[in-house]
Amino acid sequence: MRNPLNKKVQVMKPSGIRKFFDVVSEMKDAISLGVGEPDFETPWHIREEAIYSLEKGRTVYTSNAGLKELKVEICNYLKRRYGLDYPDKDVLVTIGGSEAIDAALRAMVDPGDEVLIPEPCYVSYVPCVALADGVPVTIELKAENEFRLTKKELLDAITDKTKILIMPFPNNPTGAIMEEKDLREIAEVVVEKDLFVISDEIYSELTYGRNHVSIASMPGMKERTIVINGFSKSYAMTGWRLGYAVGPEEIIKQMIKIHQFAIMCAPTTSQYAAVEALRNGDPDVEMMRDAYDKRRRFLVARLREIGLECFEPYGAFYVFPSIRGFGMTSDEFATKLLEEEKLAIVPGTAFGDCGEGFLRISYAYSIEQLKTALDRMENFIKRHRKQDI
Repeated sequence: MRNPLNKKVQVMKPSGIRKFFDVVSEMKDAISLGVGEPDFETPWHIREEAIYSLEKGRTVYTSNAGLKELKVEICNYLKRRYGLDYPDKDVLVTIGGSEAIDAALRAMVDPGDEVLIPEPCYVSYVPCVALADGVPVTIELKAENEFRLTKKELLDAITDKTKILIMPFPNNPTGAIMEEKDLREIAEVVVEKDLFVISDEIYSELTYGRNHVSIASMPGMKERTIVINGFSKSYAMTGWRLGYAVGPEEIIKQMIKIHQFAIMCAPTTSQYAAVEALRNGDPDVEMMRDAYDKRRRFLVARLREIGLECFEPYGAFYVFPSIRGFGMTSDEFATKLLEEEKLAIVPGTAFGDCGEGFLRISYAYSIEQLKTALDRMENFIKRHRKQDI
């Protein structure tokens, strides 16, 4: 019998995040700091709106691109928060930000086109480029640059086959951000080299001490950029599976075609809930952001106290400490930590080869959980430092 499987899928590596949590789920008294999911419940007024929509029998398909009402609110939100001005026809409502990334790549990439991907980064970019018959080209972000993408790094990676740059900021897993001055330099290169950008801004509301700036707001970039965002992180709506893409009409139209054949439309109940989130959810976002900021500052200080070098993140809800002084790979460190202390974190290599020597730790957990987890981490570090000496 012939092989029934697609060759691209066969060679694709499974997510490096999952294996630790399959073990944790069956391990008594284990603590996990690995899942990138808010520990807050979706605010009640958002859930209440979803319940009301069900009571009203709003259970039919919406238009492929999404509820008109929701698309208008998305445009209002982007204008209010980031100064981005789009008509609602340039919005596509998707099943999470991940579908928007996939649809954008499939709509834009021809076989052989190179897509630049700064790493460490979210695990979906490289596989989605490959599935779109593109060529993923990774750019190693460096701790000494605060894991920002520099103009030189970008220029060094561009070839005559380069078409798209993915901008994963605020960044998962490092927590790095790009400020306006950084984005201006990148935008100048993008315009000069006639590239396009897919800007994943799912953590845009979770920045600390600085306001998020979208690369689409830079001169000459609106017509070259697909902005990806959603509701999972900002509004604690992960299970609602709702995201969106905004961008040039000619690209959004093609994404809608892909979306209508593969998906039909995003969940109707989730869309009605999202309207309420955008209209009245700003105080909820502020409350959660303040809580994450407290956890961020606690975690960075505690990691440094127990002897781990840690870049200070200014976005998302992750820290990315270095473990290069322990004579272990990231995978070995994470495995031993789980076996010896029942503490699960994610090895940096889950986010690209250049994540070797680092760990991703999520602070989407309570201060009490973080304290207990870091006590276990301290025990582990003391024990293995003594062995090294």
